[in-house]
Amino acid sequence: WWISIGEVKRMYVPNTPPQPEYWVLSLSGGKDSTALGLEWLKRHQQDPVTYPLHEVIYCDTGMEFPAMVEHINRLEQIFTGAGIKFTRLKSEKSFEYLMFEYQPKKKNPELQHLKGKSWPTSKVRWCTGELKQKIVSRYFKQLRKQKTVIQLVALAADEEYRLERKNNQDPNHRHPLIDWGWTEADCLKYCYEAGFDWGGLYELFRRPSCWCCPLQPLDELRKLRKHFPDLWAKLLDMEHRTWNTFKEFYTVDQLEIRFAFEEERLAAGLPINRTREFMSALRKRLEEAGFPQNK
Repeated sequence: WWISIGEVKRMYVPNTPPQPEYWVLSLSGGKDSTALGLEWLKRHQQDPVTYPLHEVIYCDTGMEFPAMVEHINRLEQIFTGAGIKFTRLKSEKSFEYLMFEYQPKKKNPELQHLKGKSWPTSKVRWCTGELKQKIVSRYFKQLRKQKTVIQLVALAADEEYRLERKNNQDPNHRHPLIDWGWTEADCLKYCYEAGFDWGGLYELFRRPSCWCCPLQPLDELRKLRKHFPDLWAKLLDMEHRTWNTFKEFYTVDQLEIRFAFEEERLAAGLPINRTREFMSALRKRLEEAGFPQNK
C-alpha cells in the first residue's frame, strides 16, 4: 500500500485553525476611496456581519495638497469615532531626501556622481514605488502573518477594465464600487452630497495627487501656478536644487516663462493654442530669457 504526501502531512503536522478574516479599507483620500469608505462604514454600522471593517490604511507621501491633508484628518476622526482602527503609513525616507540626497547606484556611470533620484518620470516613477507600494506591501505582509486579510479596493464601475491587470486579481481583494455599479462621477457626487469638497481640488484637477508631480499635464500645472502660488514657488526652488529636467521639454523656469507669456497674449486678445505662430513666438521668448529652443 502507499500513502500520499498530503496524508503524511496530516499525520505528523497538527491541524492549524484557519486565520480569522481581517477586513481592511485601502484609503488614498481621493473621491473613489472616500465614497467607498463612507458608504461601507455606514453599512457596517447597520450590519457589521455583512459589511465587516477592522482597519483603514492610508499611506502619506508627504507631498499632498494642504486641502487633502485636512480631508484625511477629517476622515480619520470619522473612522476612529466609529471604533475603526485608522493607520497612517509613511516612509522613513522623505520625498525630499530621496530626490535631493539619496545616492543609489545608477546604471548610467555619467550620473553616478549626482545626488538624489531627481524628478520622477513616466518610466521611473520611484515616488510611487518608494513612498507607497513598498511601505504598504510591507505592512500587509506583516498583517497576513496572523490574519486572512480581505482588502477593500476602490475601483469604480467605469474602471472595471483594470481588473484585467495582474495586481488587481488577488482573490482576497473586494471591489464594492464595481458591485454597486458606482462610477467615478457617482463617487464624486456622493462625496459632495456628504459635505466633502477637498477645498475645491476636484474643480481644478482631474486627480489631485501630489502637487509636485511632473507627470501633470500643462493645463493642471497652469492651475497650480495660478491657484497655489506658494506651492509653485516651492516647485521652482526644487527645480534649482536638482539635476534632471522637470518635464521632458520644460524646466519649471521655462514653464514659468511660458505661462507668463500666455497670460500676456490672453490679455492682448491673442490665442495661446499650439499654432506655428504661437510656438515660434514662445521659442523667441525663451531664447531671450537665455534658454535653448524647445520643441
